[in-house]
Amino acid sequence: MAEKKKMKSEASSSNSNSSGGQNSSRAESVVMDVGRRRSSCGYCRSASHTSISHGLWALSLTVDDYQALLDRGWRRSGCFVYKPEMERTCCPSYTIRLEASEFVPTKEQLRVSKRVQRFLDGTLDVRKPEKVMNEWSISGGSCSSSQNESANCVAMEFSSGDHEEQKNQGEQIIHCLSDQIDIVVQEYVKSAFSCDLELPKASVKVVAPAKRKLLVEGSEDLLFTSNVSFQISAALRQAKKGIGHVQYSKCSTEENGQYPEISPKLIAEILARHLKEVPESCGLSIRACNGHINFYSTGNQNMYNDIVKSGTMWKQLPAESGRKHSCLNKIFVTSQGKRRQLEIRLRRSSYDPEEYSLYRKYQLRVHNDTPDQVSEFSYRRFLVDTPLIFVPPTGDGTVPPCGFGSFHQQYLIDGQLVAVGVIDILPKCLSSKYLFWDPDLAFLSLGKYSALEEIRWVKENQVHCPSLQYYYLGYYIHSCNKMRYKAAYRPSELLCPLRYQWIPFDVAKPLLDRKRYVVLSDFASLTKGEPLPPTTLQNHMEDLHGDLFSECKDDVFIHEDVEMIELDSEDSDVDSEPETSSSPPAAAEDGDVGNILIGMKSLRLRFKDLCQAFGSSERRYMETQLQRYMRAVGAELSERIVYQPDLPLTRMQEIDE
Repeated sequence: MAEKKKMKSEASSSNSNSSGGQNSSRAESVVMDVGRRRSSCGYCRSASHTSISHGLWALSLTVDDYQALLDRGWRRSGCFVYKPEMERTCCPSYTIRLEASEFVPTKEQLRVSKRVQRFLDGTLDVRKPEKVMNEWSISGGSCSSSQNESANCVAMEFSSGDHEEQKNQGEQIIHCLSDQIDIVVQEYVKSAFSCDLELPKASVKVVAPAKRKLLVEGSEDLLFTSNVSFQISAALRQAKKGIGHVQYSKCSTEENGQYPEISPKLIAEILARHLKEVPESCGLSIRACNGHINFYSTGNQNMYNDIVKSGTMWKQLPAESGRKHSCLNKIFVTSQGKRRQLEIRLRRSSYDPEEYSLYRKYQLRVHNDTPDQVSEFSYRRFLVDTPLIFVPPTGDGTVPPCGFGSFHQQYLIDGQLVAVGVIDILPKCLSSKYLFWDPDLAFLSLGKYSALEEIRWVKENQVHCPSLQYYYLGYYIHSCNKMRYKAAYRPSELLCPLRYQWIPFDVAKPLLDRKRYVVLSDFASLTKGEPLPPTTLQNHMEDLHGDLFSECKDDVFIHEDVEMIELDSEDSDVDSEPETSSSPPAAAEDGDVGNILIGMKSLRLRFKDLCQAFGSSERRYMETQLQRYMRAVGAELSERIVYQPDLPLTRMQEIDE
């Protein structure tokens, strides 16, 4: 334990030098190898220490060396650098990246950008929702809720410009209703389940006139519909299959104590009840029908047809339309003209009390951490400390205007800090490390928005630094549903864990559907959509850890913040068993431990020039440690990065002399 604290202290103290510029520290990488680590897994929630990785404490790292480590599957948490042992760990983690210039946003990602822009323009007015307190009760397959339903958040969008600036008012209604469903889903469904459930974003569609079905009384017309209930039901099935159970609120069980099967029909009925107030204020009625949430016109049916077809503005609704429409006009008057200003600042990594306050709020409310888990010390060690040596701009096209190193990208709305992206800017990429945001603005999906901004930043800075081409999203974990959202940023590539070649995600996905650990480069010749050979299909049907999560056609990519789980060496075990592998990296076979660069206080020598200073047993111990280290970082980096051996200080002084 004392040795662990010594290594942490040395790594943290070196941070002030590393971040102070090249002139304040030697431009070299210095690491201490801590070997294999076993810890509990934050992805599969394993109770035992099934997460296995190789760790290094970095006293300093050049940006070139860290870029090379990223391209071998490494990643950092503060000054601790780690790499999953892909064949052994419970949740294999594949480095994922995309080429920024080739990025094609999805409809959902474009929708996030538009929603943020509407919020800034003042055309998206959001009232803070009351906490939904109703618990559902199920008896005999039916669902009933308390008569005292709490008011839902109203997130209404209105036109504030000329007619030509609005393509279709029907689209505005769709955005409004979609936002309402999202809020109710987040507030209600998450309160009913205690599992870590990823919820889909609602999509509301216009029902074509030819497909509308009049009700029996003929007084209403079906205008809009959403199938989000089917997506929620699919998410529940996946969660139940993945973790073995789904925990419901106490009154969510049937009388026999068994957990019910939550059908789309039941979910639609629940959501419709909690959404009742919003469509009524819009002159619409809502009804659940066979799992769909349907919105019908009431009263002036022709007026809504005109809105959907011709783009009539909310402010053009006639006064004689009734009380409900005048309510819309009132909200429009109070919400229009409230413009907000977004400012994005890029700052070198350093402690900021305002950032820490936001981080604490985020961790407590979003991740349900306890106060002692979000101390200032842990925040500094996780997101502020960095071993990267800052490289200032040169003006010659090799370094961007901000320089290379570790940064915090701040997002401020009207001067208030609302999100912080922790990133590393390296010679070939922007590597996204972590993001925390204001929980009060969850409806803006700032995690997705920040990812789009970071991709845009890479594109813009290619002019200043042509080598800066990629956006690294961290690890993609196919066996963990909450981490699959990263594949929504397309076209992406995954790093082969053996030969360190980049393989298109579309080639890798069918392989990972069948097996958690795959040598992706074995299938590099496959093209998108090409079926796997029969022998390959048979070999990959085996799964190392039971059934994988299955996908269905209704699945959608769900955003979770760019997340990295910090590996705390005090909460993990050092694995002392011999490290053998049936297929070690090819680079390790060509290396010679004699060429590894060793740091002994003031000395920098190759091991072959230093081995005579060791006794026979000490030399054998060092050779074993160095072989393990070289397998992990590769022969080339082992000859460039300074390896500081784990020897008593007195022994190091003797050798140094």
